[in-house]
Amino acid sequence: MQGEGGESDDSAIWAPHTSQEWYAARDATAALRDVLTAAGMQREFPYLRADLNVFGHGLIELGRISPETAERLAELLRRAISCPNDLRNQTQGRKP
Repeated sequence: MQGEGGESDDSAIWAPHTSQEWYAARDATAALRDVLTAAGMQREFPYLRADLNVFGHGLIELGRISPETAERLAELLRRAISCPNDLRNQTQGRKP
């Protein structure tokens, strides 16, 4: 679109580093990184990063992983789901 004086009206005045979505994505990525490191999987997710899409929505890029890593991640998730002291129960005040 052209504004007055032939200037474009679609220039971005938004900066990603000032948005709450960026900080939420960055913090979630750091939390996931810490858990993957604790599980000994820090080298298995080389593409892990925080990102924003063109609409400014925060996203976490997990990237490609090997089949072995996918199996290990699936097993860790299965174990977490079956854990009797599930954090969802603790944070929502429910008993396991």
